[in-house]
Amino acid sequence: MIRRLILPALAGLLCACGGGEEPAAAPADAEARFDWFSYEGRDEVFAVAPGEGDYQNPILAGFYPDPSITQVGGDYYLVNSTFAYFPGIPVFHSTDLVNWMQIGNVIDRPGMLDFKDLGLSRGVFAPTIEHHDGLFYVANTCVDCGGNFIVTAEDPSGPWSDPVWLPEVGGIDPSLFFDEDGKVYLMNNDAPVGEPRYDGHRAIWIREIDPDTFQSISEPIVIIDGGVRPEENPIWIEGPHIYHVGEYYYLSSAEGGTAVNHSQVLARADNVLGPYTPFEGNPVLTQRHLDPDREHPITSVGHADFVTDAEGNWWVSFLGVRPYEGDFYNTGRETFLMPVEWKDGWPIITEGDELVPYQAARPALPAAEAPGIPTTGNFSLKGEFDRPLDPYWLFVRVPQEEWWQVEEGALVLTPRAERLGDRKQPSVVARRQQHLTATAMTQIEFTPAPDSEAGLLAMQSDEYYFALGLGADEEGAPVIRLRRRAGADQPPRGEVVAEVPVEMSSGEAVRFRIEADRDIYRFAYAVGDREFIAIGGDQDGKLLSTRTAGGFVGATFGMYAEGG
Repeated sequence: MIRRLILPALAGLLCACGGGEEPAAAPADAEARFDWFSYEGRDEVFAVAPGEGDYQNPILAGFYPDPSITQVGGDYYLVNSTFAYFPGIPVFHSTDLVNWMQIGNVIDRPGMLDFKDLGLSRGVFAPTIEHHDGLFYVANTCVDCGGNFIVTAEDPSGPWSDPVWLPEVGGIDPSLFFDEDGKVYLMNNDAPVGEPRYDGHRAIWIREIDPDTFQSISEPIVIIDGGVRPEENPIWIEGPHIYHVGEYYYLSSAEGGTAVNHSQVLARADNVLGPYTPFEGNPVLTQRHLDPDREHPITSVGHADFVTDAEGNWWVSFLGVRPYEGDFYNTGRETFLMPVEWKDGWPIITEGDELVPYQAARPALPAAEAPGIPTTGNFSLKGEFDRPLDPYWLFVRVPQEEWWQVEEGALVLTPRAERLGDRKQPSVVARRQQHLTATAMTQIEFTPAPDSEAGLLAMQSDEYYFALGLGADEEGAPVIRLRRRAGADQPPRGEVVAEVPVEMSSGEAVRFRIEADRDIYRFAYAVGDREFIAIGGDQDGKLLSTRTAGGFVGATFGMYAEGG
């Protein structure tokens, strides 16, 4: 049974569509009742659990990119990007850097940000979290939806403040640094001074900001132009963090883009404003030079953030991906952990041909209890919707009306005219695919009309998804239908891969199953207590990969209802 964590903002969301009136209730037989949802992951790399004293990478499996971490005494807090999914920016807590429990979401109220009409890979990019004088800060960018902003909270589980917008700060990836003298600085990625010399030419800027209003109180200056070796025309210097260690200020940034050439680079200065001298041995983290055909590769590593353990040892969280072939992966960018070794005054993560490990020795911290909802390794979960939705469930963009209810042990979705593929806000409740080999299942009670459908989906974006649902033909007879959309050039509803009539009694439940096996996805249904029947044969799962679909998100499994 899934451990339940209440998410009040989702449990009690009211219509925000104007006039102060709730939407009219749909007829009971038009609603889709999902009795349960189950997920199971079975990856080969997780087949042998770590021994006592070791931990498992990734620490957050599945679509948990751009990790940022902060330390408050013996507690650690970590946030990730969620782009145009809602709630946005999950907040995790740990006391041992290994076992993580989600305690909330930063963006959990409809009025905080507006993702209307955005692609799923727009929205909130690369949040950073800091703690100072009893207050938590998250700096972030809402791409195509407002720009850079800061939110604060006394309790990291929330509530978080409404965004304080930073209109004078351009670009992306803002982060904060609180210096010992009380001054506060904001760093960000933006265009360089003058015209960029090449595609991907960016710079890291810094400015002092007011600690209360967050508005600029100094002119911004460039502290890294292009990258640590500008003569090589490096691309996408981004994700800056500053750390004050001993006599130096260390600037850590990602470089090389988020694909296979991703890396982490360092520079340091004896003044927070620079000038910064790059480390001659850069990058301090990358896997781009290794054999791409190695067994169980971890690639595209970077976007790192440092912390320490109880003995003062340094650790780093960063993103990486686990391809099943070439650069194909459906699980998105995940969160990894590695120890850091200081050498000649520089924090080193990997050297030479060193691999990012799947298992390694734990930090010097007392082992915490495993979370009720696992974040790594092989596991299975079954939720029966006996409490409000847990904070890991995702909505496609921000709901503007209450089209779902958790009641009498079921998740009830109202079919609506906003459908899959419309780039709107369809009736979808989804969770991340966290394994290359995984199974998602659900059971539904639904009386379809010719223009309605409800079931189970696997999606990467509005343009790339599979939908396995219970619908009706033109005469109103029930059918099981498998649809696939494989690109923006296809109609929003995609193409029908297979459709079969089904005999079922009024009120009889249907079970749906999606099995992911690396690049193959298989679909099946079962009426009542009958056996599962396959539909559609083997489908090419590469259409759910980042390499095919583009963007920055990973695949999700979810329940959906559409019609009207």
